[in-house]
Amino acid sequence: MAEISTAHSQQLPPLVVLCGPTAAGKTAAALALAEHFDLEVISADSRQVYRLMDIGTAKPSAEERAQVPHHLLDVVWPDEPFDVARFAGLAGQSINGILARGRLPLLVGGTGLYIRALTEGLAEAPGADPLVRRRLETEAEAEGNLALHHRLTDVDPAAAALLHPNDRMRIVRALEVFELTGRPLSSWQQAHGFRERRYRLLKIALSPPRPELYRRIDARAAAMLDGGLVEETAALLHAGYDPRLKSLQTIGYRETMRLIEGNVSREEALAELQQATRRYAKRQLTWFRADRDMIWVDSVKDSDKIQTLIAQFHAA
Repeated sequence: MAEISTAHSQQLPPLVVLCGPTAAGKTAAALALAEHFDLEVISADSRQVYRLMDIGTAKPSAEERAQVPHHLLDVVWPDEPFDVARFAGLAGQSINGILARGRLPLLVGGTGLYIRALTEGLAEAPGADPLVRRRLETEAEAEGNLALHHRLTDVDPAAAALLHPNDRMRIVRALEVFELTGRPLSSWQQAHGFRERRYRLLKIALSPPRPELYRRIDARAAAMLDGGLVEETAALLHAGYDPRLKSLQTIGYRETMRLIEGNVSREEALAELQQATRRYAKRQLTWFRADRDMIWVDSVKDSDKIQTLIAQFHAA
């Protein structure tokens, strides 16, 4: 049976996944790999799909994109809906095109749910109920995101542990599933098992030492504020985008809006941004560590190991 399974796996299209926490060096690693392999990058980042949001999402620069083709950047406007199912569909199309061009697809990002949905399929939880969702959204407006997160902790602690209290969209979705079925969303996901195999996978996670990761996070946050994040956020608000949008209620933009509104000083906004990003990195690490197929690499010391792993995978 093992031989049959291996033979089937070898027939699947290849896909390399390069993931890890924010500021771990994924973009730099991808560009370095492009010097050795004929590849194209698919972004697995739930915020880099938004246009006009470049600095706060640490989107690859125009110069970096010129070095290697990138996909799934600047897909929708900040007020357009975008979800994991749409990501999986678009990413699948991009991978097919890359393979048809004879190149290696490299999925790069830190949004674990997007990566899992693409590589292992989506859990068959019930569809949206407009009435339930509208009521939960109204309650979030009245009570605050934190109150809904606390409610989710009571009914689905496993899902709540992976969600930031301000991730209203996913909190509402998890509560919606529980109200409609009486089962936690995490239970639906566990039952599904994410056992669909669509690709022959090599999954590599970058994990610099924790002190180095936090140093990078703090430096990146400061560079964002110094490099135009305030102006970028102000331009989005000036363009008429509602500050309550899911896209703007994310790390970086949320803290910067508080600065623009005069609720915090620049130093306080920076400290909040750094702390929120460190907490997000911890959640990302928790998510990726649950994947037994993940190969962990110290992105500071073991950059050559990544090339070796991909070369062996590609040769197979």
